[in-house]
Amino acid sequence: MNASLESSKVIDSDEARKAQAAADKAPFQASADIDPSKFFITQNMDGYTEENHEVWRILYSERMKTLDQQASTVFLEGMRAIGLPSDAVPEVAAINANLAQRTGWQSRPVPGYLPAKAFFACLASGQFPTTITIRPRKQLHYLPEPDIFHDIFGHVPLHADPVFAEFLRTYGQAALHCDDPYHIERLGRLFWFTVEFGLIKEEGRTKLYGSGLISSLGESEHALRSPNVDRRPFDMDRVCETPFEIDHYQPILYVLESFEQLRDSMNKYAERVMNARKTSAA
Repeated sequence: MNASLESSKVIDSDEARKAQAAADKAPFQASADIDPSKFFITQNMDGYTEENHEVWRILYSERMKTLDQQASTVFLEGMRAIGLPSDAVPEVAAINANLAQRTGWQSRPVPGYLPAKAFFACLASGQFPTTITIRPRKQLHYLPEPDIFHDIFGHVPLHADPVFAEFLRTYGQAALHCDDPYHIERLGRLFWFTVEFGLIKEEGRTKLYGSGLISSLGESEHALRSPNVDRRPFDMDRVCETPFEIDHYQPILYVLESFEQLRDSMNKYAERVMNARKTSAA
């Protein structure tokens, strides 16, 4: 984790250190034995500085100048539904109160990076592990790891949509119980090209829904406007067969026809993953 985030008062506590230690043990546990509640911490709102709140205000303002036109309607409706504030770092508990009425999903503050198995256990239980630190102003437009702006602003609005919420939970369940390297790699690619860098067709226009696009001004413009991007129709197998690199703007993106298409494709793929697991166990 970036040193400036690691030293944040928001996660400088014994509770946070204990939670991180529990998460770090998850890869060595049986899937059924993982208890996601051990990874969660209290969001210390008093730990945020005025600079932290200013960073949120700047990022929110910058992104909303274009997202009204660029972002999926489902995403924008989700923003309104969860009551995302524009003027300060949000309190996760307030977001959760609104989410509970829509899909039952909850965002859960975590102290830092969660290993894949811990992350999947959270998704499988309908809980989104949420980074609660925020980037420093000197790294306003680029941070190599997630922060609360990426997680809450970029991810959580879609959790208010029942169809996307179902997809994400099914994804988490399949990924948590998968122990086949072939499917593990494919599921990683699926997450990348949908949850992080997904596009969707709405009303005849290509729009953003992936968090990596939603939360980045440069990446979103590139995704929608650049002639160097290969925007492919979504196909589950083709997506899962496409490798990706994380250190530059994405040259290949996949475009959904609807979130129902994503949910239905995930349901079918989850069956394949679980059947392969049963066959392997036998």
